Amino acid sequence: MEKEKENTREELTNDIIEGRNAVIEALRAGRAIDKIFIAKGDVDKTLGHIASKARDKGIVVVEADRRKLDFMSRTKAHQGVVALAAVREYCSVEDILAVAKERGEAPFVVVCDEISDPHNLGAIIRSAECVGAHGVIIPKRRSAGLTAIVDKSSAGAAEHMAIARVANISAALKELKDAGLWVYGTAADGASPLWRTDLTGPIALVIGSEGEGMSRLVKESCDFVLSLPMKGQVSSLNASAAAAVTLYEILRQRSL
Repeated sequence: MEKEKENTREELTNDIIEGRNAVIEALRAGRAIDKIFIAKGDVDKTLGHIASKARDKGIVVVEADRRKLDFMSRTKAHQGVVALAAVREYCSVEDILAVAKERGEAPFVVVCDEISDPHNLGAIIRSAECVGAHGVIIPKRRSAGLTAIVDKSSAGAAEHMAIARVANISAALKELKDAGLWVYGTAADGASPLWRTDLTGPIALVIGSEGEGMSRLVKESCDFVLSLPMKGQVSSLNASAAAAVTLYEILRQRSL
């Protein structure tokens, strides 16, 4: 809970849109919005209209209590609605595969399974861009979005990376498999040691959440589950560190 509060405080330094008219105009203008928070239990018709319009555009709508909205609000006049702007529009899984095709390369995709810390997501995007990945996929819910803090943490890499946001990670993995990609996950109990696993060819690498790792359904969707060598007393790496190590091994093998 404390970590969630810290992440929310950091998001307050980003583009917050608050108030009914301001959010309605942002939706009408087609502004990139990552998430909209609406007062829980409020049956006001205007708020219902905002929620409906947002969902029609594929924007995540979250019901929040008044205390959270008050905490997020800078003007303290949010009128029951606060929107968090995205730094730019998301793309689709098809768009990511098109990037690989345009480059004439085997697809190389990074999938983030509920990475909630914006610093970790930014760092993963940065590593993905550095190794030449064609895109990053994140879920709509229980995940950091493409906010300014993520962009800053990526050192600007998010500006150059195709990023798709999907309703269901397992369904996205099936789509990637249907397109010919092999799916690799990372876990402490993985049966495939990183250094001894073939990571060439069309590949999707799944990075699990900071606390729980990959969800059960996502893990079951993986063709291989990789394990990283550990020589110290600590049993695992930070999600973004594990991602960087694995991504560079993929780059090394693809460069041979």
